[in-house]
Amino acid sequence: MFIDSHCHLDRIDLAPYANDFNVFVGAARAAGVEHMLCIAIDMESYPAMLAQTAPYPDISLSVGVHPNVSDGREPTLDELLGLAANAKVIAIGETGLDYFHSQGDLEWQFQRFRNHIAVAKQLHKPLIIHTRDAGQDALDVLQAEGADAVGGVIHCFTEDWAYAQRAIDLNFYVSFSGIVTFKNAEAIKDVARRIPADRFLIETDSPYLAPVPYRGKPNYPIYVRHVAEHIAELRGSSIEAVAAQSSENFYRLFGLDAGRRNLAA
Repeated sequence: MFIDSHCHLDRIDLAPYANDFNVFVGAARAAGVEHMLCIAIDMESYPAMLAQTAPYPDISLSVGVHPNVSDGREPTLDELLGLAANAKVIAIGETGLDYFHSQGDLEWQFQRFRNHIAVAKQLHKPLIIHTRDAGQDALDVLQAEGADAVGGVIHCFTEDWAYAQRAIDLNFYVSFSGIVTFKNAEAIKDVARRIPADRFLIETDSPYLAPVPYRGKPNYPIYVRHVAEHIAELRGSSIEAVAAQSSENFYRLFGLDAGRRNLAA
């Protein structure tokens, strides 16, 4: 059984599933995906995402505003705290820094990041971290703001082993997406080989970044199997062991007990 620790279910193309979200969830379960963490990007689409996923106990949510969102509504701290208090919300984010898509004075991005960390610390919920071309600055903010008190995950990991070590020292996990299956991702593959067994997750980032052999096509949570399979090859392990270990890590990080794990059964 697999866990997709980072996906955007409100953005996937449901055409292969008869344009029916319930059919999609059934297919994911049948493919061995036992839990999905659906990640928020902005405030505007969050209510619909919450309504869409509400009937499914095997789908958890995050709440937050992505660092690339520059034209949406900025939530107040009290609003974030209120939304994140929902029991279905197990994480804050995704949040972080992105210098690739955003340029100029990015103090607004830093302040948003700090606000998300403050909410996570107050509610004791882990952070979902996005970084692009801003990796060290993101870790510096996490360290300065005391984010190690709640920890979280560096999602869609694209850095090197030294970066992974620093993230682990800050009480963060590393999550591997389909990028780890790409031929030119040698630094990421090296991290996948060396990461301690109790510090990694797997994800799809659906509908983006489909793994080989679906690279360039729409991504779906069922493809998380291919991420696990490639990591198993890199680590000289079995896909079953990678699935079990990454699932155990997910439940530990997000504080989900055994009863909640089996709600989909």
